Amino acid sequence: MQNEAREARHRIRQDEIIIAARRCFRQHGFHAASMSQLASEAQLSVGQIYRYFSSKDAIIEEIIRRIIGLRIQEMIGTSKSIQLPKLLAWRCVLNEDDEALMLEVAAEATRNPRVAQMMQEADERIFSQACAHVKQAYPHFSDERIRGCVEVLAVMVEGTSHRRLTPQKASAETLYPLYQQIHHLLFHSEDS
Repeated sequence: MQNEAREARHRIRQDEIIIAARRCFRQHGFHAASMSQLASEAQLSVGQIYRYFSSKDAIIEEIIRRIIGLRIQEMIGTSKSIQLPKLLAWRCVLNEDDEALMLEVAAEATRNPRVAQMMQEADERIFSQACAHVKQAYPHFSDERIRGCVEVLAVMVEGTSHRRLTPQKASAETLYPLYQQIHHLLFHSEDS
C-alpha cells in the first residue's frame, strides 16, 4: 500500500514536471531551455527534477512518448481517414501545443543525435500503428501498398503542420475536393 502511494506521488510529480517543461520548451525551445529555467517553471530545484528524470533528453523523450501515444489513441479511437481531407483543407490539428512541441523536436533533432533517434523511434511507432489501422480497414491491400498510403498521408499531415506557420495560399473550399481526390486515389483505386 505504501509503495502504491509512493508510486502515485512519483507519477504526479513527473506529470507536474512534464507540464512545466512543456511550457518552458514552448517559450524557449528545447535547445535554449536550461534545466534551471525548467526547475523555476516547475517550482522545484534542479536536483529535485533529476530525481524524476535523468536528463533534459529524458524529459523530451517522455513528452514525445506522450504526444505519440495520444495520436495513436486518436487514430485508433476514431475513423479520421474519412475526415482527413477536411482536417487538411482547414489545417486543423488535434492539439496546438503538441504540434508546436513536435516542431521543436524536429528542430532539436537537427542538432542532437539522441533527439533524432527519439524522433525516428516515435515515427516507427506511429507508422506501424497507422499501417495496422489501414490493414484492418483495407485487408485486401498489400503490405507495400499500405506502407505507401501511410507514407503519403504522413507527408500530407506533417507538411500541413509546417504549412500552418504561413498564410494559406488557396482556400479550404478549393483544397477540400483536392484532398478528397487524393484520399480516393489512395484508398479506393485498385491500381498500385
